[in-house]
Amino acid sequence: MKKVAFHTLGCKLNFSETSTIARLFEVQGYLKVDFKEPSDVYVINTCSVTANADKECKQIVKAALSVSPDAYVVIVGCYAQLKPEEISNIEGVDLVLGASEKFKLLNYMSDLTKKTKAEIYSCEIEEANFFIDSYSFGDRTRVFLKVQDGCDYNCSFCTIPLARGKSRSDSILNAVKNANDIAKQNVKEIVLTGVNLGDFGNNETKEGNKKQEQFFDLVTELDKVTGIDRFRISSIEPNLLKDETIEFVSKSKRFVPHFHIPLQSGSNKILKAMRRRYLRELYSERVAKIKSLMPHCCIGVDIIVGFPGETNEDFLDTYNFINDLPISYLHVFTYSERDNTDAIHLKESIPLTIRKKRNKMLRILSAKKLRLFYQQHIGQTRIVLFESDNKEGFMHGFTDNYIKVKTPYDPILINELKEVELKELDADGIMLVTIAESIEQPIYP
Repeated sequence: MKKVAFHTLGCKLNFSETSTIARLFEVQGYLKVDFKEPSDVYVINTCSVTANADKECKQIVKAALSVSPDAYVVIVGCYAQLKPEEISNIEGVDLVLGASEKFKLLNYMSDLTKKTKAEIYSCEIEEANFFIDSYSFGDRTRVFLKVQDGCDYNCSFCTIPLARGKSRSDSILNAVKNANDIAKQNVKEIVLTGVNLGDFGNNETKEGNKKQEQFFDLVTELDKVTGIDRFRISSIEPNLLKDETIEFVSKSKRFVPHFHIPLQSGSNKILKAMRRRYLRELYSERVAKIKSLMPHCCIGVDIIVGFPGETNEDFLDTYNFINDLPISYLHVFTYSERDNTDAIHLKESIPLTIRKKRNKMLRILSAKKLRLFYQQHIGQTRIVLFESDNKEGFMHGFTDNYIKVKTPYDPILINELKEVELKELDADGIMLVTIAESIEQPIYP
């Protein structure tokens, strides 16, 4: 039996697609093994968001071949679509597949003989105009369900439209079918994923007519799926997060009180230069709406620092804006120049030392925000889904509103929903809990 190993970089969407590709290998008789183990084939699913994609990819290929020098190495994903020639020059790479070819990977593997020069199969990104559904399984307690792909927004700093193509979606009917299939596999939580999730339904029929399905329609139909205790919405643009969705989540017993809403900058000047489709006033309205209905809701925020032209005043605008918002945590990204984006041509580049300083300031703010959010919940009773990790005798899990907890390891708790009392924070800022009796039908306040 031939062996195959996978390494995934980047977002939840990549994890869902890697898992689907892995199942295609297993159907053909391959045994999936850990990436650190000897293998006949190594598949690396890449990301274009990280600034050092080339360096990262080289290191991963080198690590794989140090274990199995004669292994067949395949590179797929966003970086493979954007820079196939660059990847083909990495020593040890045999096959590079673009956006429309990655799910046909096995068709390009006639044999596993090492190549003197990597083969490239890629298309113009305009040809990646079809949707292929995916979901992760077996890697984590929760499942990442892909319901949307691509993006039409063309933000000035972003390469994602170049790597994944135009916005397109699954049908509600098929998304619900996948959710029902997942429910049969004893999965407790599904995370909805996409490139621009709130743009769900942005499809055309064969006749060229727009479909009428919307993200809110998807949410309401998935809420009816029995056997799944939790649905979690991953990153969603503030201009696409509508009142009706927020109101529905606030009343739902399955959709949990947790939103991740990209902001990118708290300066309207910078938001306009980034070509974002909202201003900070709309963002604060979205946060206020969520907190008015769900004071306990966890809100995560994406921020980019060091965008061209971001003065000290612009950065302080961002810092103070975030500091005043009742959000829970930040994902902070340092701006990096990307080929084929409009932002790379903007003047007033920010020195790297200043970018790093601003990143550090916001990461410190994020830690303070997260600690405050956790402290506000001490003494409450909430429901936790426990994971399978065992770190120094402790296991972890997440509450419905995304508070990370720990308790002494007990294998009986794995993939179980338990009512817990939130007691105190440990030295790492993780919530210690005591466990109540198990519950059958979790109800979120």
